[in-house]
Amino acid sequence: MLSDYISTGKKATRDGFGAGLLEAGKKNPEVVALCADLIGSLKMDAFIDAFPDRFFQVGIAEANMMGIAAGLATGGKIPYTGTFANFSTGRVYDQLRQSIAYSHKNVKVCASHAGLTLGEDGATHQILEDIGMTRMLPGFTVINPCDYNQTKAATVAIADHHGPVYLRFGRPGWPIFMPEDEFVIGKAIHMNEGSDVTICATGHMVWQSLEAARALADRGYSVDLINIHTIKPIDEEAILKSVAKTGCMVSAEEHNRHGGLGDAIAQVLSMNHPVPQEYVAVNDSFGESGKPSELLDKYGLGVKDVIAAAERAMSRK
Repeated sequence: MLSDYISTGKKATRDGFGAGLLEAGKKNPEVVALCADLIGSLKMDAFIDAFPDRFFQVGIAEANMMGIAAGLATGGKIPYTGTFANFSTGRVYDQLRQSIAYSHKNVKVCASHAGLTLGEDGATHQILEDIGMTRMLPGFTVINPCDYNQTKAATVAIADHHGPVYLRFGRPGWPIFMPEDEFVIGKAIHMNEGSDVTICATGHMVWQSLEAARALADRGYSVDLINIHTIKPIDEEAILKSVAKTGCMVSAEEHNRHGGLGDAIAQVLSMNHPVPQEYVAVNDSFGESGKPSELLDKYGLGVKDVIAAAERAMSRK
């Protein structure tokens, strides 16, 4: 129910990564961490304090970091790499493909400061293509949690998953609203039962969609709300079960409309149960410098945009 998800405060999803990395390190002695000169930004300090011999600072050499991580994985370690999402994908795509994906190395690519909510650092750092890039790599699991609690749980869970993982999270303080539950890779979370429209959201857009669902409920609409934290493998069963009830879909993501969650859902729908779908995503553009909340509104990712997309989808049934 919508009333089960109330913000208890704000904390960045990158803080959840830092807390989860420490916990993963305590649980499994094979977990090691690497960073490309962004320890503070990735919140890796606690892990380093606890396990100094299991941390490798590679400096501003991201491609080298991925190669080292692949080597550590070959030796039986579980390496977590840490840098900004832009540098975790765009700068090192050759290494992701050749050194990690091709030989199915057990590397966890942990990517902070993703999307528009990076804010003032601007378009060169606000990568909006990373989900598409990584979900195209054979064998890669792609995870985009929505708040501090879910990011912490996901960070712990990926240590037990064998194979390459892309874990995406963000910079700004963000509402904490998910319970401290076990994270199940590939299993979507059904947050609200509804019959008029399905909204599938990922990352920061889960909160935006939750607020939109509350506003739509006030207008008399019943929203089936799904938290798609794992974009690959996507939970086809949850998506198809929902649209069988509602007959229409809204996908919401802090990413380019090409190649991300919306396209993953569209593929599922087109092959199994075609229904009208509306995208809430950045419309094939780069971002710009600005405050995170203002950028979300400007680029069509505000609560009002989710509401408008839901109304369009329902009108097309």
